[in-house]
Amino acid sequence: MRSMVELLILLVTLLVNRLNVNSRNSSKPPSRDPNRKKESKAKDGKKAGGQKGHEGVTLRKVDDPEKVKVLKVDRRTLPSGKYKDVGYESRQVFDIKISRIVTEYQAQILEKDNGDQFVASFPEGVTKAVQYGTVLKAHSVYMSQYQLIPYNRIQDYFCNQLQIPVSAGSIYNFNQEAYGLLEDFEKEAKGKLADSPLLHVDETGININGDGHWLHSTSNGLWTYFFPHKRRGTEAMNAIGILPEYMGTLCHDHWKPYYTYDCIHALCNAHHLRELTKVWEEEKHQWARDTKELLEEICHAVNNAGGLLTSSESVKYQQKYIMILQKADVECPAPDMTNRKGKRGPVKRTKARNLLERLLKYKDDVLRFMDDIIVPFTNNLSENDIRMTKVQQKISGCFRSMQGARIFCRVRSYLSTCRKQGIKSSQALEILFRGELPDFI
Repeated sequence: MRSMVELLILLVTLLVNRLNVNSRNSSKPPSRDPNRKKESKAKDGKKAGGQKGHEGVTLRKVDDPEKVKVLKVDRRTLPSGKYKDVGYESRQVFDIKISRIVTEYQAQILEKDNGDQFVASFPEGVTKAVQYGTVLKAHSVYMSQYQLIPYNRIQDYFCNQLQIPVSAGSIYNFNQEAYGLLEDFEKEAKGKLADSPLLHVDETGININGDGHWLHSTSNGLWTYFFPHKRRGTEAMNAIGILPEYMGTLCHDHWKPYYTYDCIHALCNAHHLRELTKVWEEEKHQWARDTKELLEEICHAVNNAGGLLTSSESVKYQQKYIMILQKADVECPAPDMTNRKGKRGPVKRTKARNLLERLLKYKDDVLRFMDDIIVPFTNNLSENDIRMTKVQQKISGCFRSMQGARIFCRVRSYLSTCRKQGIKSSQALEILFRGELPDFI
């Protein structure tokens, strides 16, 4: 009976803990919070809407409209008398025209007296009697890989809006062509990231034809590289080929395989804040609340100092950090070794104790953002880079093949990098299908 009661209490505790999980104390997104309520913003005395000096995006008149229609006054409706033209009042209407453009190249044929014929050269790339143009290909890849629109809907768009019959197979071929054209970009991106003083890394689960795989992200402020692999750990990271020789600072969420690489490490404190919040809300450990508040205080101090604390301030915060965690031994003690069952393996610890020991053991990596101006407080850059992968999985459900995942990763790497470099995605794809790469590459 006692064993059954203990088991039931354990099950109830586990279920209650699962119900208490939300976006503040776990990696669960806000959209999945139960009974989510929109929190009102803190009152700061500012009026709603754009602030003074803010540049809006309101439509403004242009100096060179494509069409000008002159409207004459119907003089028959005017009272009798003499009138003179003193100008006009203008209004502009912005609209779009979705249309098909077919360009026919007619190569002149000259025939010599002896019957030899000479044909004018066609432009480079015009190799077939009928073919798709570079802008159409770029537009198709843009909708497929950037806007994440399924093939059938892209096919309907070209057929219904533009009267161009484009098959799903052709759309895939356009993506495959972009993949091939980006081979040099991939090599350049991996080289730039390997030489970067700071890297953000992360990984997320993807579905490839029903099987679980992982999409790995390696990025910095200017470059992005995605790579799909069956594994999540060092086997995949070694296959990517960036981390084995990397010597800079690696920012990550404490996934243990990253620590197999001999470089400087910096941990994401957004994860720590969520874990500390969960420990405080579920177990009411004061040390968790104090540590969370301290990390937030240090973050504000670093931001106010321009990204770097003085040595004296850094030492003060480190001492405060260690003091809080050392006192936490009372609230969250280590497991009793005397009641240990067996002699092999580590003794099971609670999640709170594991977090406490991790924060102490990796103190320098947790607080590295105080003393190194290039190290951020969180790993949000990598989180942002990888976010659209989850959107793709929600829309399509999975990748149909590993090659489809590779196409997505390489093209998205290119588009993400171009966006960081200030180049629009549609423009970047048009450059690519002209057989070129942007100047920064």
